[in-house]
Amino acid sequence: MSRYSRLRVGVLALQGDFQRHSHQLDMLGVKATEVRLPADLKQLDALVIPGGESTTMETLIDRYGLREPLLAFGRSQPIWGTCAGMVMLAKNVEDNQAGIKTLGLLDIDVVRVGYGRQVFSFEEIITADLGDGPVVLTATFIRAPKVTRTGPAVQCLAAYRDSPVLVSQGNILASSFHTELDDNTTLLEYFLKRFVDGD
Repeated sequence: MSRYSRLRVGVLALQGDFQRHSHQLDMLGVKATEVRLPADLKQLDALVIPGGESTTMETLIDRYGLREPLLAFGRSQPIWGTCAGMVMLAKNVEDNQAGIKTLGLLDIDVVRVGYGRQVFSFEEIITADLGDGPVVLTATFIRAPKVTRTGPAVQCLAAYRDSPVLVSQGNILASSFHTELDDNTTLLEYFLKRFVDGD
């Protein structure tokens, strides 16, 4: 039996490639739950907000009455946001012409699509400090947000060209990049061990 089999982790399944996160959770024996309505957040140990299109994600969060439940969940429970998920967690979006209202649970400012549009997507090897020495990750940047400011309580765990791309604050983890597109579960296991399991 997996050490994580007792955990129940939700994946916000409104938009984006949430299936890849569910796949990785399944690989580790975690019970993955797709979250579309406020009731889906009940009895969860943690939540993943996937990549996708942040303007669409924000619209659907409000359409399905998820904003206040997500805020309440994030004040006490672990959340990991990737790419658009990082945008939704951020305190502020610079040059916010789309008027996105973020959840503001993480004290960072971001620029949406800060590393270029879809045609400029790229893969990079980065080194992260996950607490037990340097860890090498394959990071895929797809219309990725760029962090322009971090608050005093925010810890930078990895950077790309001197800009933070993996950050944490309290019970919140956020990455500009994707690691769920292949079967390397290193970052997911870090999230589960450090933020969720607590052992």
